[in-house]
This record gives sequence, C-alpha cells and structure tokens, in this order.
Amino acid sequence: MVTGVLDQMMRAGLRDCVFPGAVLLVGKGDRPLFFEAFGRANLFSGQKMTRSTVFDLASLTKPLATTLAVAKLVDEQKITLDDPVGRWFSSFADGDKAPITVRQLLGHQSGLPAHRRFYMSLKNFAPRMRKPAVLDLIKSIPLAYRPGEKRLYSDLGFMVLCRLVEVVGGRSMDRFLASEIYGPAGAGDLFFVDLLDGKKPDRAFAATELCPIRNRLLIGEVHDDNAWWAGGVDGHAGLFGTAGAVFQLIRKLLDCLAGGATSSLLSQRTMSEFVHGTGTESFPLGFDRPDAINSSAGRHFSANTIGHLGFTGVSFWADLNRDFTVILLTNRVHPSRWNHRLLSFRPRLHDRILEHFEIVSD
Repeated sequence: MVTGVLDQMMRAGLRDCVFPGAVLLVGKGDRPLFFEAFGRANLFSGQKMTRSTVFDLASLTKPLATTLAVAKLVDEQKITLDDPVGRWFSSFADGDKAPITVRQLLGHQSGLPAHRRFYMSLKNFAPRMRKPAVLDLIKSIPLAYRPGEKRLYSDLGFMVLCRLVEVVGGRSMDRFLASEIYGPAGAGDLFFVDLLDGKKPDRAFAATELCPIRNRLLIGEVHDDNAWWAGGVDGHAGLFGTAGAVFQLIRKLLDCLAGGATSSLLSQRTMSEFVHGTGTESFPLGFDRPDAINSSAGRHFSANTIGHLGFTGVSFWADLNRDFTVILLTNRVHPSRWNHRLLSFRPRLHDRILEHFEIVSD
C-alpha cells in the first residue's frame, strides 16, 4: 500500500533521529490522501505527536501570514505593490532605502541583508518599545546591494512589511489576519502567540529548542530570537498552526486563484500576481518555488509549484498543475537546532510521495 510505504519512511525518520516527531499531510485537490502523526511532540514529557499538534511554523509566516496581509491591503486598494515604503515610514523616506518598494520587500529584492541579531540590542529596550525600535535598527544597516538589483532572501524585509501592515491596517498583524484571512478561510488553528499580553492558548504545542539564550525549553513561544524579543508577532516568524489548518488555508488560496467561491477572501487578480508575478517578473511574491537542482521539494514537483520552508523543520509545497499538496511539519530543532538530517530526508520523502501516488513528471 502507498500509505504503508509512507508510514515506513516516516518511522525510519524517527529511528534515524531526523526529527523527534512529525505530521505529514498529502492532499489531492480538497481531499487528504494521507494524514498521520508520528513520534513525540516533547521528548522530555513523552507527549505524543497528534494530527492536532500545534507547530512553530517559523518562516512559513512569510507566505501564510505577512504576504496574505499585504495582499489583502492591495485588494482593498489601501496600498499598491510599487509604493515606496518611505510613504509610511519617514526613516525610509530618504537615503539608500528610499527606493525600496512593497513589491521588492515581498520578492526579496529590497537590498536588505538576510539577517541581523537584533535581539542583542532589543533586550535593552522596554518590552513595548522593542517592536517599533526594529525599524530604526534596520534603517541603520547598510544595504547589501541596490534595491531591485538582485534577489537575496531577507528576514529584515518581512519585518518591515509587518510594521507596514500594522500601520495601514490599523491593528496588530495577528488581529488583522484573524479577522480578514484566517477567520473567513476557516483556518482558526493558525495564530500568533502575543508574548506581551501574557496569554498562551491552551493547546498541545510541539516543543522546539532547549534555548541557550532564554535558558529553557521552548513550548508555545516563538523560536526565532528576533521575533521573540519583538513580542512574538512579526513578519518573518511567529505564526503557529496545525497541518490541517495549513492545508485548509492553502486550499482556500488556490480557490481564490481559480476565481472560485472564496475569491472574496482575496481576488483572483491579486492572487495571480502574488503567485505568478507579472510580465518578466515571473517569480512569486512572498512564496517560494522549488529550486531547479537539489530542491528540498525533490525532483518531481512541476515548475508551477509554490511553497516555503521554515527553520524549525516545517514546509509545504503545492503543485498548481497537478492540484497536489504536501505539508510536512516536524520539530527537528527539538532539543537542538544542530540536527540537520532533515535536509537530505525531505527531498527523498517528497520523491517517494509523488512516485507512489503517481504524481510524477512526464
């Protein structure tokens, strides 16, 4: 049986310490073909992984949260993709960052560096001053290259976009998404954990790292240090969710792309521009595509595929040509981030899935 093959491979991943636990969801159209949980959500307590376990989705925050919030503001004609960010942030209105546009931030073409350890500075601010202080920290950093010159994957660009959403949307990004995207999409199991309000949802979270900076095991608080010091709600990381909720949201987005019944969530025109790009700019905005060589998605997903990876060991890929989706959520950073076995396991798993469901290239 196909499902037996996948079950065996996932259990081999447990034996080989690729991850302590995982949830794998494979879907064709709206129908899950395989949806199972494996291993442990917490090695220390012995908590089992289940299909309803909540994961730290890390950089899946970029396509499944920040990108969609920006898309909603574009749909509502409150912003355009080619607006300069300096229109809203005076600190970006002049100097080397003045030309940066919303489109460039989404497409990782802003010239901003990939990453900086802002938490080393943020810890010196009062908690509620940390998030706004990030813009000043970004402003002070030289660009890696001129805006629009080339692509460089950047957490910093999505930090800027989060603050843009909050200024234009008039509320925190988590609240904006809950009311404008996740609620209407029926994906309520996607959410942020706002560390400043002192409330944590009573959910079964997958544990992540024994954090050397916070000196504790992280459960239900964002793993990314910059996002944590900024309060838990940010544009590059901070989203939590279940595999089922990720699948539900992706299905609604693809229905919007097809101009279906849920296109009121996001218009077909906007979704098409974010997924396919425009003119010669064929790369998607906020989403990723499989690499042509040595892709984490393996060898069989078509070029017309969108998805993303997250540092904690999570990923999704949706092949638009075949209407086929694979969501793999793991806690590979539990108890340490130095476990990199998923890098070789994940493409082999994707290949096995598509081969055994006969969803392969001609």
